[in-house]
Amino acid sequence: MTNYKYVRIQGRELAANTMYAKGIFSMCWKLIQDDVMEEEDADLFKEIDSWFAEELPFPPPCNSRERVICFFKTENTVEMMKMIRPALWLLEKYHHPYYVVYTNDPGEIIYEDKYQVVVRVEDPIIEYYVHTWAGKED
Repeated sequence: MTNYKYVRIQGRELAANTMYAKGIFSMCWKLIQDDVMEEEDADLFKEIDSWFAEELPFPPPCNSRERVICFFKTENTVEMMKMIRPALWLLEKYHHPYYVVYTNDPGEIIYEDKYQVVVRVEDPIIEYYVHTWAGKED
């Protein structure tokens, strides 16, 4: 297996501000806000979120609500991944799909600290094709 530099846990749904797949924290907070998560589970996630808030610097580009996403650095994620596992369990418990995405090229890095990078989200590229089996375009 290739050694990847970055990892991100993301879902299927898109974040309104970035039009990119929501990250694990957004997915779990949405389950809480929508009253899907039981109170005990919500408390567990809030403890996880608090730990990350204390241990990781909050990136300035995220603070200013820029169109960015975050990746953990794999070289420093052993403890973070240990702490995030219960959140993965919560997503599984509530049948909320997620993907663990590894990459060496996350995009344009605009912020970096010991544990994470913040990447500028580019505008999505949408291409339309007329397939031979689809008939003519109206």
